[in-house]
Amino acid sequence: MEMNTAELKIDIINKITNLKEVRIVEEIQKILDFELDQGVFQLSEPQNKRIIEAAQDDYLTDEQANKDIDEWLQGK
Repeated sequence: MEMNTAELKIDIINKITNLKEVRIVEEIQKILDFELDQGVFQLSEPQNKRIIEAAQDDYLTDEQANKDIDEWLQGK
């Protein structure tokens, strides 16, 4: 049986209300904040660094990464 949007929202609210784990409630809050935020997404310093590296072509292709892994495994 599929729920309509209103029923689904009520079901989610009820489940959240019954949660005992604060960590899970915090994760739900993060997801909702992310989905509802219309502002600029702030990247962390490591994320910024990876973007700069990628923009400078400083990355491995999937093919090269797999090749490196295969070579490493053969050396074991």
